[in-house]
Amino acid sequence: MMPGGLTEAKPATPEIQEIADEVKPQLEEKTNETYEEFEAVEYKTQVVAGINYFIKVRVGQDSYIHIKIFKPLPQQQQSLTLTGYQTDKSKNDELTGF
Repeated sequence: MMPGGLTEAKPATPEIQEIADEVKPQLEEKTNETYEEFEAVEYKTQVVAGINYFIKVRVGQDSYIHIKIFKPLPQQQQSLTLTGYQTDKSKNDELTGF
């Protein structure tokens, strides 16, 4: 994979769900919403000075949100940060860099 480029979309794994769950409170604070359902469905990654995760999350029957999470390099000893989100997405909307 080329640094800075996005990977192909992959099905979400338990690790990706954990990453999404960790930033869920940050997203709820920013959107002023509470998400009863919060299931990661697919994701892409981007290597920067750490890793950006772009994750499609189902938050309702036909309702999706795309979230961007930054995971710093291990030696930086920092936590995951929600760095962006896009609401009003559908199951078929492609994950893109934002």
